[in-house]
Amino acid sequence: MALLTISSAYTPPLPSHALASQLTSPMPPVLSLHRRIVSLAVAAASASVRQDSSTWTPAPLSLVRAASSDSSLFHISVDVSDYPDLVSAHTKAGQYLQLRLPSAAHAKPTFLAIASPPSLAAARGEFEFLVKRVEGSTADLLCCLKSGDVVEMSGVMGQGFEIDRISSTEDAQTIIIFATGSGISPIRSLIESGLSANERPDVRLYYGARNLQRMAYQDRFKNWESSGVKIVPVLSRPDDSWKGERGYVQAVFSRAKQILDASSTAAVLCGHKAMTEELTSVLMANGVPHDKILKNF
Repeated sequence: MALLTISSAYTPPLPSHALASQLTSPMPPVLSLHRRIVSLAVAAASASVRQDSSTWTPAPLSLVRAASSDSSLFHISVDVSDYPDLVSAHTKAGQYLQLRLPSAAHAKPTFLAIASPPSLAAARGEFEFLVKRVEGSTADLLCCLKSGDVVEMSGVMGQGFEIDRISSTEDAQTIIIFATGSGISPIRSLIESGLSANERPDVRLYYGARNLQRMAYQDRFKNWESSGVKIVPVLSRPDDSWKGERGYVQAVFSRAKQILDASSTAAVLCGHKAMTEELTSVLMANGVPHDKILKNF
């Protein structure tokens, strides 16, 4: 695609003395601009090619399994044991990467939070993900693969949760965690990375889903609770047999609150924007310091 149109009409050749004068004179502004644009476009294209060829790492899947009874969520594990640089780059809960299929490299890559704690990659050379199926997307194609199939990953991205801000058991005696849908993925990594929950009086997880059929990690709840995290499942569309909390996590929390000392309370939010914004307002209105409210999108 042409960036600028420059006339190509024929002009007679200049005398040699005039040509020499023109060669030493400043370049016409339009021609100069054209060359600069072309040069920048070529440089950008070259950089894009270099980045594309150097940042995508092929790796085999080690697990593909439904994570919910309605198969709307899938457990996906990728074997990264041959890539120590990738393993060492995963240092905090909340980090993520892009993933694509070699057979569909033209399709838009999917962004996935790493669900497993960094210690799992260090010990077993695996990254685990919780993938939400979206029809026609790379995530949907990914859920149709099987163990041994090869995918391509970008490098590990993001700084993760700034957990250092709430690591003190004195300054953050209460930690309230909120997650909805597949947003539980980085929260799993956070809980299993170690929150010193047993050393704090109150650590709660409000976990929202449409129904139990769409709630992942139910098999991990017992272990999470034994580590000191109280699980509060919240269903927005439960069946008649459900006896627990109904509605949305922000509404359930607003009714309960139970903040004994706001100055020593911290929160971690992971879910859709409306939920995180509403909860941030509620928490701050109740005195929770803004710098103790951690978010991950």
